[in-house]
Amino acid sequence: MPDASNPDAASDASAPVALSAPSALLMEASTGTIIYEKDAHSILHPASITKIMTLILIFDALDTQKISLDDVVTVSEHAASMGGSQVFLEPGETQTVDTMIKCISVASANDACVAMAEFIAGSEDAFVAQMNERAAGLGMKDTNFVNCCGLDVDNHMTSAYDVALMSRELITKYPQIHNYSTIWMENITHVTKKGSSEFGLTNTNKLIKQYAYATGLKTGSTGLAKYCVSATAEKDNIKLIAVIMAAPDYKVRFADASALLDYGFSICRLYQDTTPPALPELSVRGGTDKKVSLSYEGTFSYLDTAGNDLNLIEKKLSLPEEIKAPVTQGKEAGTLYYTLNEKEIGSIRVLYDTTIPKATYQDYFRKTLTYFFSL
Repeated sequence: MPDASNPDAASDASAPVALSAPSALLMEASTGTIIYEKDAHSILHPASITKIMTLILIFDALDTQKISLDDVVTVSEHAASMGGSQVFLEPGETQTVDTMIKCISVASANDACVAMAEFIAGSEDAFVAQMNERAAGLGMKDTNFVNCCGLDVDNHMTSAYDVALMSRELITKYPQIHNYSTIWMENITHVTKKGSSEFGLTNTNKLIKQYAYATGLKTGSTGLAKYCVSATAEKDNIKLIAVIMAAPDYKVRFADASALLDYGFSICRLYQDTTPPALPELSVRGGTDKKVSLSYEGTFSYLDTAGNDLNLIEKKLSLPEEIKAPVTQGKEAGTLYYTLNEKEIGSIRVLYDTTIPKATYQDYFRKTLTYFFSL
């Protein structure tokens, strides 16, 4: 989607919101606009918010049909041996991918994380390599993953900024994550050689109960990381991501996240252009077709935090009168520019809908014959 981040938003980083945590960031999800930041690039231990990237890779595998929600995962000795937060999976136990996602999203289960890593990549190490590759692709320059669950180890680090980047990727590309991250309590059934038994999951993210607009996403806490959260919420079509790192206790973690979300909702208004100008067909010179149709690359979005009158946004379409073949589908044909108070606030590309090759002598000859026999 086009990133129409508010160029004035960086100045809001000093906005009057009092936080106790040493590192934090507030981002609007649809545009990627940073509304507030506090030492957002400090390199810190992430604890279980690591699992946001684990979930991205799980949903990537679902998206490419490498796995399905109904696939059955067998728990290894290594996965079952994980300490920290867990759902006490036993070696040889089987659970569906769907249940594993619930265990990770709701109960922050380390054992379920490792079981899924092994199921997708063959080993946790191979999965972690994929995590780091995916992080690099998102521009997460402050991040290095060493495991898939967030247990404290050397060099397993990230930043509030990078956590916001991967949180945005998860909730915008795979919004179905909210079907899991908003579960407050649910039971799963352990299936082992000893038989079946019920186990209760309770969401580690207390904002699901405490904050009216909460939609997720992930908590984390270890001795080195202290208390962290990537909190997502939606109100009036505004989707916010509040990242809190290294809070001194769990109450501060949630209080700071709530304060950031309240601040964001109080100043943010989102403009989305659902009625852009109609696009003409462009004349093509020297091609096998004389006209080519056009389309917009996506929907333009702009986040305002300064109280501007968004009805004053103006649009200007820039297109050539004629183009020369060849024409390639998906290439840029022109641009739709948006201005507010005579200042450009963003743009969206106009693309060619089809490919039109350059006409050959044979094409011209064929057209001449067609014209002749039509007389």
